[in-house]
Amino acid sequence: MEEFIYRIDNLDKHVVKSETETNLKAIGELQYKMMAGAKHSILIVMQGLDASGKDGLVRNLLKDCNPVGLSVYGFKKPTPIEYSHDFLWRVHQQAPAKGMIQVFIRSHYEDILVPGVEGFIPYEVVEQRYELINEFEKLLQHNGTHILKFFMNVSEEKQKERLMERVNNPEKHWKHNDGDFDTLKKRSQYLAIYKEIMKRCSYVPWHVIPCDSNWQKLYIASQILLKTLNGLNLEWPPLKSEIF
Repeated sequence: MEEFIYRIDNLDKHVVKSETETNLKAIGELQYKMMAGAKHSILIVMQGLDASGKDGLVRNLLKDCNPVGLSVYGFKKPTPIEYSHDFLWRVHQQAPAKGMIQVFIRSHYEDILVPGVEGFIPYEVVEQRYELINEFEKLLQHNGTHILKFFMNVSEEKQKERLMERVNNPEKHWKHNDGDFDTLKKRSQYLAIYKEIMKRCSYVPWHVIPCDSNWQKLYIASQILLKTLNGLNLEWPPLKSEIF
C-alpha cells in the first residue's frame, strides 16, 4: 500500500493545530445537538496496525463531546460464546442507538483480517464475509447510522519506534504485547489484506488517515467528522409540554 501516505509535508503545524481546536469545539456542540434530537447516530470504525494510534485519536477527537452521548468499544479475540454465534452477532450488539456516537477500536474487519493472514478459518468462509459485511453496513445505514471508516496508516519505521517505546517507557508498559512483534513481521501480509478489504468493502468508503504525525492525524479525522455532523442539518427538538 505504498500509495497511502504516512504524513503530509506541506501543512503548517501552528495553523493546523489552531484549526483543529476550532473543529473539536464545533464537533462537541453538534454532537450535543445530535444527542438531543435522537434522529441520527454515527459509527466510527478505526482499523490499523498495532501502534497506529487508535486509542489516542479517540481520546483527542471526542474530548469536547458530552460523554453521555458517546460509547467506545474495543474488539478483541472472540469469547467462546461469541464464537458459537455468527461473526457479526457480537458486532451488532454494539451498534449505536439514535443520538449516539459509537467508536469501534478494531471491528468486524478483524474477522477478515486475522484469519486471512493466520489461516485458522477456511478460505471460502473468509471470502464470504466481505459481502456479508457490506450488507451489514447497508442495514446500519438504513436505520439512520452514518458510518465513518478510518484506516490508520502508520509507516513501518514509526510503528517499530512506537512498539519499542512501549518496552522502554514505564508509563506504556501496559500497552506492550509480545505478540505485536510477531505481527510486525507479517506487516506486508496484513497490509495486503487491508488493501483487499478497502477494495471489496467500499459500499461505505474508507478514509485513509496518515498517522506518523499525531497532530496531522487529529486534524484530518476532525475535518471528516465535522463535515459529517454538519451534513446532518441538526436542529434542537421542539418543546413537548402540556403546560406551555
